[in-house]
Amino acid sequence: MTDWDDGRTPPADRPPSMGRLMEQVSEQATRLARAEIALAKAELAEKAKRSGAGVGLLFGALVIVLYAVGVLIWAAVFGLADIFGPSVAWMWLSAVIIGVAMLLLAGLLVWVAVGQLKKAAAKPETIDRVKDDVATVKEGMKR
Repeated sequence: MTDWDDGRTPPADRPPSMGRLMEQVSEQATRLARAEIALAKAELAEKAKRSGAGVGLLFGALVIVLYAVGVLIWAAVFGLADIFGPSVAWMWLSAVIIGVAMLLLAGLLVWVAVGQLKKAAAKPETIDRVKDDVATVKEGMKR
């Protein structure tokens, strides 16, 4: 271990001073904190990049699905009305049944989506590591 600024090793009979040891602890703690902050930034940037790409793809899929759902709803209403009978009066009942089924499906999708978003919003592991590092430094300072 070097104690001098120029990298030389101090003589064995001369241990480093308390001031120098405290300076080294301070320097190392600062380097550790900066490294942990950089790691946290990198983790958050990666999560943001993945989330942004995922949201963009979901939006594109949503546009296509909206058109497809419109056509399928139209077909379902006419198909259900045809089952009830040849009268046009049954169209309203078919539309209500299909509409309620769609609302139930939308509710299920929202419930699943909220669960996924809560998982994505979990705090990064770096925060826990920084807390552990601070606790270790504090414990070391007490000795």
